[in-house]
Amino acid sequence: MSAAREYGLDEDYEWPRPPVGGWTADDLDRLPNLPPHTELIDGSLVFVSPQTRFHLRTVRLLEYALLSQVPDAYDVDREFSVKLDRRNRPVPDVLVYRADADTGPQQTWHHSDAVVLAIEVVSEDSVERDREVKPRKYATAGIPHYWRVEESEGLPVVYAYELDRSTGTYSITGIHHERLKTAVPFPIEIDLTAINRRPPVAPPAQETTSAE
Repeated sequence: MSAAREYGLDEDYEWPRPPVGGWTADDLDRLPNLPPHTELIDGSLVFVSPQTRFHLRTVRLLEYALLSQVPDAYDVDREFSVKLDRRNRPVPDVLVYRADADTGPQQTWHHSDAVVLAIEVVSEDSVERDREVKPRKYATAGIPHYWRVEESEGLPVVYAYELDRSTGTYSITGIHHERLKTAVPFPIEIDLTAINRRPPVAPPAQETTSAE
């Protein structure tokens, strides 16, 4: 059985062949049949492995917590790509960006200048990228804050970093177990033990009818 057939593709499917010099960030919007959340790192395509439950629920916890506390000047997206430069377009698991960078429903990426916080939840296949490659590239692109999230006994541990503008590298500002509380990039407090709780959802508004 061919690799194409294993992935549910036609036998005649041809895998993308990179041009000389590798792919560019703009190519991601033109290449057909790419798996969801395909990243571009140093001109090479990186495919994301299936999520574990820990990964999925950690992303959900952080997304809802940030959405509930983010100031109006910012917004939150999950698994949305960021163009760092011509050869790098990663997909942070969660990101906070300036709300005025929203260009509408057809937007497919954010420029790194608009991002204030990038978050990566480490998976088995992303350890080196999330610990070494991505933080270096995010810092070079000028993203002010980076969180790396790892699993410990079923709970997320958040390693928080802040960009040192004088060196262009990240400095760690805290390692957060059970509860994250920080003042940057805005006041945030997250109960990390709530990973398996359902996020609160407001009930639908009741329709009111005027008296006859």
